[in-house]
Amino acid sequence: MAKSKATGTAGAAGLARLHEEIITCRACPRLVEWREQVAREKRRAFRDWTYWGRPVPGFGDPQAELVILGLAPAAHGANRTGRVFTGDRSGDFLFAGLHRAGFANQPRSEHRDDGLALTGAYIVAPCKCAPPDNKPLPEELVRCAPFLDREMALLPGRVVLTLGGIAWNATLAWLERAGVSIPTPRPSFGHGAELALPGAPVLLGCYHVSQQNTQTGRLTPAMFDAIMARARVLIENRRGT
Repeated sequence: MAKSKATGTAGAAGLARLHEEIITCRACPRLVEWREQVAREKRRAFRDWTYWGRPVPGFGDPQAELVILGLAPAAHGANRTGRVFTGDRSGDFLFAGLHRAGFANQPRSEHRDDGLALTGAYIVAPCKCAPPDNKPLPEELVRCAPFLDREMALLPGRVVLTLGGIAWNATLAWLERAGVSIPTPRPSFGHGAELALPGAPVLLGCYHVSQQNTQTGRLTPAMFDAIMARARVLIENRRGT
């Protein structure tokens, strides 16, 4: 059964303890070297910042019915600010969309203390450290998987929104580790793809909110809004099940 039983303050306290553990992780030498190099060298526009330079845990409402799975912290975004999707263009697109959909109290996310709060949504990443070229290696995702498993176990999500193919596959792998049977052939990622399996949250696919997609028109605000509307419907349908 992949669905969490954590509720109320127990889930929030468990997430807080887990996050303290996550931010001290040094299991992947390549990622540790890269995230810390970026934090030292910085980008000129952020030269006055003290970069986070550590693994980045999840963020949001511990009672979230919608769990959003991304990829990894951006080198000068979350690796700088210490909060997922915070301080970069991908986050600008994502949080604007979550605000329009009623999941966020404001449309922008610039730093950890900017007042942003999510209601009914929580964001996690299968890779907790900024990877070179935004591409974690398969073995790095494997090392990070226990953190993902424990985060997901503490969240009561009814729908998992996967941003991109890596997030989709990481979610399938999480479900397998949780004892959920995955169909053969393995379900493929696609924008708008859905997968409902017994004993598991519904998976919903969306193109990643990267600039590569949003600036080329592959993913538009209207397309994202449609995905969020579908997520709302799926959440309503899953309540009480």
